[in-house]
Amino acid sequence: MGRSIARELIANGHEILLIDRSPGAIKPDSVPEAEWLLADACEMSSLEEADLETVDVAIAATGDDKVNLVHSLLAKTEFGVPRTVARVNHPSNEWMFDELWGVDVAVSTPRLMCALVEEAVTVGDLVRLFSFRGGKSNLVEMTLPAGSPMEGRRIGELSLPGEAVLVAIIRDGAARPPDRDAALEYSDELLFIVDPSNEVELANYLAPNTVRVPAREPDEETSL
Repeated sequence: MGRSIARELIANGHEILLIDRSPGAIKPDSVPEAEWLLADACEMSSLEEADLETVDVAIAATGDDKVNLVHSLLAKTEFGVPRTVARVNHPSNEWMFDELWGVDVAVSTPRLMCALVEEAVTVGDLVRLFSFRGGKSNLVEMTLPAGSPMEGRRIGELSLPGEAVLVAIIRDGAARPPDRDAALEYSDELLFIVDPSNEVELANYLAPNTVRVPAREPDEETSL
């Protein structure tokens, strides 16, 4: 996982340091453009050796949620890293990945996969794709169903609930910005940034005839 992320970021012009405590995982030939450090990313001495206070972003991408949380907390509180990203492996642990543990962005692989599946098969339902800033804002998607009162409505005339923001429209496979003078069409995929408390209201505004079941909050029991 770490090597794959590193390759993508290097391709986008970033400088990367990979830290792993397992000698077998240190494979410089697999990502020759990156720097490598054989060390424990949860030890203060290792992070000091890595000059963690000089980095812009710390990414904890291991398969162990405990490790990802501890590394994020140390990076944020002890080294003042401006932005931390942490991988969530077990869905029941999502509630812990917030600012209290030093996590700016939590990436839940199971939730992302579920969201992509739902996005592919649902019409008229709001699908949560991603959460920002500890769940205070979500990226959600809805495919506009036939018969929606919003079909044919100009974007500039929409009165979205709360402070929901329409950020993009996908039509015929192509993404486009929301033009105030453009009209919504049946089967448009609409992407919004919205406060979680306004999700149901937004869904009812776009497709009022759909029966909705409120999303279950994550169980506060942890499997760490």
